[in-house]
Amino acid sequence: MIEKYLNSRLFTLYLIPFTLGALTVLSYQPFNFSLINFFILPFFFYLIIYIKKKSKSVYRKKPYKKNLFIFGTSFGFGYYLSGIHWITYSLTFDDSFLILIPFGLVIIPLFLSIFFSFVTLLIGPLLNFNLSSIFLLSGGLALSDYLRAKILTGFPWNLWAYSFSWATEIIQVLNILGLFSFNLIIITIFMFPAVLFLKANNTKKILQILCIPSIIFIFYIYGNHAINKNQKETDSLVKSYRIKVISPNFELKYGLAVEEIHSRLKKLIRYSEPSKNLKTLFIWPEGVFSGYSYNEISELKNTFLTNFSKKHFILLGINRLDKDKNGYYNSMIVVNNNMEIVQEYKKQKLVPFGEFLPYENFLRRFGLKKITEGYGSFLKGGSQNLLKIGNLNILPLICYEIIFTSLTQNKNQNTNLIINISEDGWFGQSIGPYQHFAKAIFRAVETNLYVLRSANKGISAIINNKGEVIKKLKPFEAGNIELEVPLTKNKNKNKNNLIFFVLLITYIFIFKLNKKSNDK
Repeated sequence: MIEKYLNSRLFTLYLIPFTLGALTVLSYQPFNFSLINFFILPFFFYLIIYIKKKSKSVYRKKPYKKNLFIFGTSFGFGYYLSGIHWITYSLTFDDSFLILIPFGLVIIPLFLSIFFSFVTLLIGPLLNFNLSSIFLLSGGLALSDYLRAKILTGFPWNLWAYSFSWATEIIQVLNILGLFSFNLIIITIFMFPAVLFLKANNTKKILQILCIPSIIFIFYIYGNHAINKNQKETDSLVKSYRIKVISPNFELKYGLAVEEIHSRLKKLIRYSEPSKNLKTLFIWPEGVFSGYSYNEISELKNTFLTNFSKKHFILLGINRLDKDKNGYYNSMIVVNNNMEIVQEYKKQKLVPFGEFLPYENFLRRFGLKKITEGYGSFLKGGSQNLLKIGNLNILPLICYEIIFTSLTQNKNQNTNLIINISEDGWFGQSIGPYQHFAKAIFRAVETNLYVLRSANKGISAIINNKGEVIKKLKPFEAGNIELEVPLTKNKNKNKNNLIFFVLLITYIFIFKLNKKSNDK
């Protein structure tokens, strides 16, 4: 019965891989059903080899490389369609973008699926039912994730590693290995049940399968030790400012009247609950003054003076006009109670089509524009600077930037914490805010820094330097959370690339060595 379906090109090259790819979404937040990948990736491995063997006899004698490419594309399309379908919600805020919903729902997942297509096309012909092939395919998938994170503007969303965002103890090795190395190991672990398909005796298969819980157990033991040790260390650390994270739950809309801006400010102050005698840093999310630049809200100065003291600083996201370049930056600013800017960071990683229009001069001829308000693209910020407030050195990340591990590495060793502000109203009531939040947990562990996240209509939270969520506000929950954050320091330089490529070369060496022994 199963053979009958597998001999059908429709099922084996289209429906089955699409379904497998679509099911991977269950391994990520908010579902966290990581175990499903222990079925998906081994079956993925099996089908690649099956297709190669059957292409010349069963599938109408189609070239097997073409079949492998179709198989990878179908899997990738299911993977990205289920994982990022929520991006189409952002196209519903402006009627002029409704026509682009098919583009967001079909074209983007189809484009991203090419990363899987080339893995199956280039690596598929080399695979057989042996252990070294499992390592080779794992390495190929990990390399495609790495390239996806780097090519063009990069889009490292939902790497396989993020399916362990719930397992705080296990992900502690991130601090040693880096994201891409950890991702490679996780793919290999998920792939390892494929040894059941290998030509080996049952005893050998069982011993090989036992490698999975062994590795996970080692990671757990290390992680548990690291967390317990960290608790003792942080208790003795000097505390910084009292920091309040605000989540206002504002509706996402543009064209706000001045009266509504005043109303929003009053709500932000009410949620902030400022005490004039307490030294406090308030964190407001991105988008609280939608469509307005800093210069346009200067009249709010008196309200700031009335409600905040000289002991207060307010960090928020706002547009900043650059008259010389005739454009706007998406900025994170720190202002005092006189609404004077004391620190500023300009966003570097802009969202394609959301904050800037690729090939703008050409596409504007067809009436296209970025999704955020305004016809022109945002200006791209320069180098990433720390925001310094007293003894506090803040690494700033605006919204989407939290998904890029490269923005948190090779930074000043005196960095004390990461602040991420976001407007998650673009995601609607979807899985998007949960997936977005998972990335913040990983950044905390990688850097050994607290991450404080203020997200409008998203998950606002205080995450400690071991990825444990200390306090949290759910999506669409208004209010504040606060903490006197210990002054931890970023102890590590970027090891992502070095360790990853050493592991990758090792995987290739294992495959080559095994191939030579089989050829003899």
